Amino acid sequence: MTAHDDLAFRMYQARRGLLQAGFDALLVTPGADLRYLTGYDALPLERLTCLVLPAGGEPHLVVPALEEPSARAALVSWPAIRILPWQETEDPVALVAGILGTATAGSRAVTIALDDHMWAERVLAFRAAMPQAQQVLAGQVLRPLRMRKSPAEVQELRNAGAAIDRVHARMAEWLRVGRTEREVGRDISDAIISEGHARVDFVIVASGPNGASPHAEVSDRVVEAGDTVVVDIGGTTEAGYCSDETRTYSLGAPPAEFSDYYGVLLSAQLAACEHARPGVTAESVDAVGRDLITAAGYGEAFIHRTGHGIGLETHEEPYIVAGNRTVLEPGMTFSIEPGIYLTGRHGARIEDIVAITEDGSERLNLRPRDLAVLPA
Repeated sequence: MTAHDDLAFRMYQARRGLLQAGFDALLVTPGADLRYLTGYDALPLERLTCLVLPAGGEPHLVVPALEEPSARAALVSWPAIRILPWQETEDPVALVAGILGTATAGSRAVTIALDDHMWAERVLAFRAAMPQAQQVLAGQVLRPLRMRKSPAEVQELRNAGAAIDRVHARMAEWLRVGRTEREVGRDISDAIISEGHARVDFVIVASGPNGASPHAEVSDRVVEAGDTVVVDIGGTTEAGYCSDETRTYSLGAPPAEFSDYYGVLLSAQLAACEHARPGVTAESVDAVGRDLITAAGYGEAFIHRTGHGIGLETHEEPYIVAGNRTVLEPGMTFSIEPGIYLTGRHGARIEDIVAITEDGSERLNLRPRDLAVLPA
């Protein structure tokens, strides 16, 4: 299946989802949903860009005239989408309302699905322009589609996983005693780009007691001998797919207490990865690892969900957390990243991205998961 065929199928599925839900149209502004449906990675500007997809009509892409060349270049093989540029003195919201007025003409009230991350000012502007329309979230239509990745999407995530693996493989080049977290983080950022990403999304280098904070920011703390260091990094590839991988390192021998609970953490992460397969629920994957950590006495130190979906966004459905009864299906991709955090002392996390296959799961990050001990 070509990229164009893939996009056409997504558009077909979105339109079918609108019809099944009884919605009349879908409005999508710049973000992952727009890129998913059209392949166009539009800039989120104060000037409106909006995909208008009536359930039973022709799709339009309303774009600022300034952005028309970029839109046409992105959609060069997508003639089914009619591009409508608007000039600085025109009202693009009225243009969208006009398209929908034609596409949804009739006496009954209409329901318009808006992408979940649409800016509030857009939502309110559309409400004012179309007061007769009921607004609903588009996630109930788009979320099930984006959760189930095509083979081509899984391959893109496999490529992203290999790229971030290559960065972790080089960690000994930068993570050394006497350097600050910030210095190490800058080197990692450069490597994320050089190893195959188009953009750096985040770099966590959390040494010593900073490792007890799951989302620690890089700081000017100097890495010391005997420190353990949580390194959580990710970026976005040119194709738009994200990487996310965490490994924990030790500069010389770690504290005995740390070694004890790292073994527990590794067992929990391995068990959760082994459990992930078609037919089980998202919450059961969380429970498998969490129960092992709790049984070892560290339950209160595992303070976040086990994982999150990943694709065109680093965090998306399905979330691997208690209460999420979503049944896993082939094509779903998500992180498995249990952690143990002892406030004021140290912490550890192990994270891999996995893809659900027809009969199990595939790990998309292939670096060793044992504690990596680097020279002090």
